[in-house]
Amino acid sequence: MPELPEVETIKSQLNRRLKGGKIKKIEIFLPKIIRLEAKFFINKTVGAKIKKVWRRAKMIIIDLDNGYSLLIHLKLTGRLILCHRLREDYQKHTHLVFHFFDKSVLIFQDIRQFGYFDLYRTENLKGFFQEKKLGPEPLKKSFTLKKFTELLSKKPDKKIKPLLMEQNFIAGIGNIYAQEICWSAKISPLRLAKTLNKKEIQEIYRHLLMILKKAVKQGGTTAADEGYIDARGNKGKYGSQLKVYQREGEKCFRCKGIIERIVLTGRGTAYCPRCQK
Repeated sequence: MPELPEVETIKSQLNRRLKGGKIKKIEIFLPKIIRLEAKFFINKTVGAKIKKVWRRAKMIIIDLDNGYSLLIHLKLTGRLILCHRLREDYQKHTHLVFHFFDKSVLIFQDIRQFGYFDLYRTENLKGFFQEKKLGPEPLKKSFTLKKFTELLSKKPDKKIKPLLMEQNFIAGIGNIYAQEICWSAKISPLRLAKTLNKKEIQEIYRHLLMILKKAVKQGGTTAADEGYIDARGNKGKYGSQLKVYQREGEKCFRCKGIIERIVLTGRGTAYCPRCQK
């Protein structure tokens, strides 16, 4: 599933390319991906101009000039790709196409078909996100070490790796980056939040920000089992910098111990038991 760095990459590309653009036509090939009646969806989007594209957690939001906002969740295998035209090699698994007056198109693909589109009054989005109880955005200035420490204190009996993935704890982090953060900070993914001392908390916080920022600069991660591509059709480049994800049975880059795989809250988790304490 695309995580914060991947969604942030797509969001930035869409905002640069689509801001100010006007929607000419929408083709819907798989109605179930739209969480409201298709006629209403088309009526409120066709002819509208895009004000801006932004992100909240793992969702992409497109604000329109008519008071409505598109909300898009890519889920496991969703893709948003900008093209000058609907190319034949992009037609497979394409479920929705936005056509713009400049003749460009934005296509949505999804092999697993879990992704979705929704439409909200822009003024109601704040309430929607409050209902979702999403955690803070880790790349905002308001996400300080003090804030992170306070959040941990409220979840003392949670294991740190799955806790990092909880969207009501911190928004946007998923399985890949939670594993990488724990390895980089030399913390076992099994550690309970209440067992972390001040220095360890500082290290998790520091490496969390460092890894997410680096991944954003690299356009995200396209791992061996992931089909992620950005809005230009390119793979993420951060995969070459992964230290533990999908490396079970291999030697740790840091201590030469053997990377092991365990399952935490139903998710495969790789870590080095020798140097992650």
